Amino acid sequence: MHAKDIPQIQPSLLGDIVISVETALRSAQQRAKPLEEVVAHLLIHGILHLIGYDHEASPREALRMRRREHALLKKIKPHYMPSPKALP
Repeated sequence: MHAKDIPQIQPSLLGDIVISVETALRSAQQRAKPLEEVVAHLLIHGILHLIGYDHEASPREALRMRRREHALLKKIKPHYMPSPKALP
C-alpha cells in the first residue's frame, strides 16, 4: 500500500504513535512474550490505524487488520507465531 493509494493520506505527516513501555511490559509478562515483540506489535498496530485500518469498524475489518499485523510481524521476525486465539 502506498500513500497514493489512499487519497486522504498526507504523506508528510500521518500522525503520532505513543507506546506506554509500562503497559507493554505488563502485556509482555501476561502473555509470556518478549517485550520487543509486544512493542513491535503495538507499533505496527498504530501504523495501520494511521493509514486507515480500523478493527472497531466491523469483525471483517478486525480480521483484515489482524492478518496484516501478523504478516508484518513475520517480516520483522521470521519465526514469529501468533497465539492460537489471535487468528480464526
